[in-house]
Amino acid sequence: MTFSAVAGSAVPFLVAAFVAAAVIAFVLTPVVRRVALYVDAVDHPDHRRVNVTPIPRGGGVAVATAFIAVALSISLASAEFKWLTIPFAVDTANLVALLLGGGLAAAIGVLDDYFDLRARWQFVGQLGLALLAIALGIVVVFIANPLGPGLVRFSEPFAIGFTVLWIAGMINSINFIDGLDGLSSGVALIAALTLGTISLTTQVSQPFVGVLCFALAGALLGFLRWNFHPATVFVGTSGVMFIGYTLAVLAILGTAKVAVALLVLGVPIIDAFWIIVRRVAQRRSPFTPDRGHLHHRLLDVGLSHRRTVLFIYAVCIVLGALSLLLTGASQVIAFVTVFVAIGVALFVLARLDLGDGGAAAEASPTAASPTAASPSAAAPADAAARIAALDGGVGEAVGPGIGDRTQRAESPVPRAETSPRAETSPRP
Repeated sequence: MTFSAVAGSAVPFLVAAFVAAAVIAFVLTPVVRRVALYVDAVDHPDHRRVNVTPIPRGGGVAVATAFIAVALSISLASAEFKWLTIPFAVDTANLVALLLGGGLAAAIGVLDDYFDLRARWQFVGQLGLALLAIALGIVVVFIANPLGPGLVRFSEPFAIGFTVLWIAGMINSINFIDGLDGLSSGVALIAALTLGTISLTTQVSQPFVGVLCFALAGALLGFLRWNFHPATVFVGTSGVMFIGYTLAVLAILGTAKVAVALLVLGVPIIDAFWIIVRRVAQRRSPFTPDRGHLHHRLLDVGLSHRRTVLFIYAVCIVLGALSLLLTGASQVIAFVTVFVAIGVALFVLARLDLGDGGAAAEASPTAASPTAASPSAAAPADAAARIAALDGGVGEAVGPGIGDRTQRAESPVPRAETSPRAETSPRP
């Protein structure tokens, strides 16, 4: 990995964007949390989650606002004062796709956080976002040849189909891993930093795109202060939609960095794949909820909430480093290795869990006790005291213990599985 000659001049802007977005998200998140409490946009415990108290959702609004504000300011300033050279491959329409599309993604998520939209309408929203991005020029027209030198160019119909799959798949991969405090936001933070770093190398050499990636990373870090275990607010569907969409577009913007994104986000992408395969093999809907994800399995074999999250962070950091150091066929080999390793790990952990009485929980999700994997569940009053101190008593609005850890339900479109009735009769 070699940094481009112009990378050094971009460092002050990288730092400024990262810090500004982090500060905005840090300050704004408690405000969003109070609004969520006021309108009762709250995730309540159920038999699949590891939380025992309600937690407000919608924190993605703070992340989206921080990123869009900083990215828009940098884009306008760069165009006016020539602070950063906007790559020829990134035109105004592309930036509109990134910022307007990100705002719409968050807005769709807000509607779901409040109104509990049906899954079909959220999926329509995802397709709409993908088509908007394509209409504004965000299309994967080629990728680096993973088996040799040169590029692999796609025909127009294939490029459009691949882009739709990429954007919708990224949103749902982030959703599937949004299962523990700070997990999805932390994994997305690592991915954004990795994409930002690769944008500074001679391989891509687009510092402007790198600054946008660092702005997203800063917004996620500012939010993570409130979202890490024990979380006081969840990213919500607004965050899942915004983060997934924005990462997908940033991976395409300018020079496509799809292979890098695939590797650094290997854990959520591959975990989602194997979960869907297992559910289909059991003749269930691919989106039927259960406790079969990698983070669930790690909790079930005895890792604490915090250690499970940190372990997955570590895996993502290693994959991010590999994506920067490896190229071509080496990246493919690394991805396939992780693909197989996660599949084997899920199988082995499932066998261990079933051997310890997990069969009942697998067959009947209601058997999975929310407190079984939650050592801190015994001290909800402490969490309430911490949050009441932060909010001046606002935490009491939803009862004692708010702020304890939680398991965010997943679905192809997140809210389909957060409702208890969706467990017994999933809505299409």
